[in-house]
This record gives sequence, C-alpha cells and structure tokens, in this order.
Amino acid sequence: MRLIPKLSRAATAFGGALLLSTAVACADFLTVSNPNVINRDEIDPVQDATTLANSAQQSYQSALGWLIMYGSWFQGETLVAETFPTRNEFGRREVVAANGSLNADVWFPLSQSISGNALVAELALPNPDTNINYVRAHTWLGYGFLLMAEQFCEGTTRGGPSLDTNTMLDSAIANFGVAITKGTANGSAAAVQLANISRVGRARARLQRGLNADALADATSVPAGFTFSFTHLDDPGNRTRLSNRMWQFTFDRGSITVAPAFQVNDPRVPYQLPGQHSLAAQDPNSGPFVIQRKYPAYTSPIRVASKLEADYIAAEINGNAAQLALINTRRAAAGLTPYAGAVDNASVLREFMRQKHLDFYLEGQRFGDWRRVPAAVTDVPVPGSTYFKPGFSPVGNQTCYPLPLAETDNNPNFTP
Repeated sequence: MRLIPKLSRAATAFGGALLLSTAVACADFLTVSNPNVINRDEIDPVQDATTLANSAQQSYQSALGWLIMYGSWFQGETLVAETFPTRNEFGRREVVAANGSLNADVWFPLSQSISGNALVAELALPNPDTNINYVRAHTWLGYGFLLMAEQFCEGTTRGGPSLDTNTMLDSAIANFGVAITKGTANGSAAAVQLANISRVGRARARLQRGLNADALADATSVPAGFTFSFTHLDDPGNRTRLSNRMWQFTFDRGSITVAPAFQVNDPRVPYQLPGQHSLAAQDPNSGPFVIQRKYPAYTSPIRVASKLEADYIAAEINGNAAQLALINTRRAAAGLTPYAGAVDNASVLREFMRQKHLDFYLEGQRFGDWRRVPAAVTDVPVPGSTYFKPGFSPVGNQTCYPLPLAETDNNPNFTP
C-alpha cells in the first residue's frame, strides 16, 4: 500500500478538508483510517483524477482570495478596517510568526492548495504527455509557488526543508513549463487556455527571478486578447471557499477600506464614500469606511492572467520608451490625459508601476512588484510612521511574511 507521507500540521487535512466539486467515483474515497494520509491505492486514476484536479484548482482559487486581501493591507492598497490585532499586524507590516491569522488565513490555504495539486501531479494517469489533469495541476502548482515566493520570506512544502525565494521561483517556473508542454500537446481549448495561463505565470516568475530574456519570450508568446478570470459562486453555506473574498470582507465583515492613495478619479478603482453606501467598518476607529466596488458581489470574477499583464512584463523589460508607450495607452483607456511628468528612467518606472497597480487593483500584482523594484512602488506604509488608527505601534519594516509557528514547530524537516 502506497501512502502520501504525513505532512506538517499546517499542510495536512487535505483529505478531511477537501471540498469536492463533483461526486467522487469511489464511494468511500474520504473514508480513511488516518486523516493525515490519503491512500493512493484507493484513488482511481481514471475516474477520480478530474474531481481531484478541479478541487485542487478550487483550493488555489480560495487561497488566492485570502492572499490578495492580506497582501493589500500589507503593501497599502487597502487599510485594515478590523479590530483583530492579528490582521492589523499586516497593516503595520509587523507580522509575527505566532500570528494566528497568518497561519489560518494565509499560509494554510496556500500550502493546502500546493499539497492538493501536487497529489494530482503525482498520480499515475493515462496519456501522461497530454493528460489535462496534469496540465491543470501543474498550472496551479506554478501559481502556488509563485505567490509563496512573492509574499513569504521563505517557504516549505509538504513537510520539507526551508526554500529560499529563488528556489520557490524555480519551482514555479518548472511547473509552468510542464503545464505549457502538456497543455500544448493536448490541444483542447481547455488545455490551451491553461497553457496560456501558465505562459503569463512563467513570464511573471521569470521576471521576479531576473531572467528577463526568458520572461520577455513568454510574455510575447501570449496571444492577443487573452484573459482568464476565476468565477465565483454565492453559496451562503460556503462563501469562504466559493465566493469573492474582497466582497465577502466588504459586505459580510467590513474589513477592507480603500487606501487614500487609491481614492482617485479613475474607473479602474471604483469605490464609494460614506453616505454612498450603508455598510459599516468592523472597527469604528478606522476612519471613513471607503468601500471597494471593483468586486460588487459574491459572484464577481477575479482576473488571474491576461495579455495585459504580459504586456506590462514586456514593457518593463524593454525599458523607458516601451514603458512610456504603455503608460499613455493605459491612461487613454481610463480617460486620462497623457503623462506629462519627468521622463528619466526612475520617474517613468514609477508612473509605469502606478498605472499597472491601477489596472490590477486588488488582483495580487503589487506585492511582487514592490519586492522586485521597491523604489518604483509608491504609497507603501513607511517604516516608523504612525499607524493610521490609534492604539497600535508604528509601522514596521517587513517586506515579506515569516512562516507561521504552526508550520515550523511541526515540520520535522524544517531548518531555518
């Protein structure tokens, strides 16, 4: 009998917490003697793989919503309209390893999605060179490693050792490569879509890694007009997994208020001021509750990969003239006048990043950009400055998250 090795506590419960999107072929698939392992011999690689792959994709989708929201607090897209001290640590950029929200809301969903997609990638499936379940699993494995690399100072997966940023990015690049190869070989519309999602993801990972020529090749290979968004459902009993996280934490719990730097007259960042809505902030000391309207419903989609993102990657690599051209294209699309500021490289890159972060507001793009080119990303909370609401210590100087104690204390193979 072959078993998946027991994972650290933060990465376990895949078998118990997994919410399957369709009926499972094996009637007793979730009946396991040990909740920390899944018996591979009880998985039918033909009938169950699609269910597993779709469910693992859904795990990544759910994790993405959490990471977008917490990341928006950390790097200044939104303010924390919350009473939870653990969530205000993200707004203050002073997140400690014992932070319960870091583990429950950020690390666990991400590590769970990586574990689930890795499970699918390791199955012995028919037609291995073209099997779409492999394509799906490697696509979201790639994005799982990419988000881990962009947001965490170090990583680990499935009870393994510490991974530095470059190793996490290399893992993302490798998984995207498998998805591109197998998806192209499969040739179906769904597989080709996943391959193009992976091209955008690999371009982003290669840019983060400093592999500019390879990133440019990926970015220019994304077809014109391509875009992919996750869709969401309004299931009142399961909104945390299936609904749009930003609307959930705007409407159900008033946790997100648009930061002043993004309260601008620009259609890419729609918002409502107090008096234009009837919602209330969770913490009344948060100041005016300015709600985001980019995602106005539980069912609002979230863009994941697009030709527009690929164009931004290509223009960043190609330099000043390409950046200026895209700046003015995007300003014109938003109904703004052409850029009239300084045209030295540093000034243009700042305006370029500003336009990018308006285009991709609350889509999880800004965190990685800030870590890669920090001087070009404006309006991030300044270390030592006074936090925006009373009763909290000043803003810290973190640029990434630590791993939670729930992971490091229970991972026997982890060596910092």
